[in-house]
Amino acid sequence: MRYFPVINDMFRDFFDDTYFQPAKAHAMPCDIKETEDKYEMAIEVPGFKKEDISIELEQGYLTVSASTHNESEETDENGRVIRRERHTGSCSRRFYVGPDYTQKDINATLENGELVITLPKEAPKKVEEKKYIEIL
Repeated sequence: MRYFPVINDMFRDFFDDTYFQPAKAHAMPCDIKETEDKYEMAIEVPGFKKEDISIELEQGYLTVSASTHNESEETDENGRVIRRERHTGSCSRRFYVGPDYTQKDINATLENGELVITLPKEAPKKVEEKKYIEIL
């Protein structure tokens, strides 16, 4: 009975490792900023190249996805494999931007592991002023 706390602590420490935490909790942090004429989304995508990232606009939703697959191999002087590693990863985020945007409205740049997406702000709809109709 007295060993259970030790075993519980061991399992808690083991499963608290970041490997077992959901990838969603760490993937693609995003800051959204509003300026006078646009919205700017800055999404962190470190380690991903431009060709690893896709941005899709469908039914008012903007989906940003990134996936990668890397392999590396280290051999000795005789060509025997000493170490071989593989890493595969993917993540995505989805944002509702509204049905009024088209592909042409949205711009994206990638620099130093940061994906910046800009969307223009809609001009405020002009409220029609009250107009009087003259009676003849």
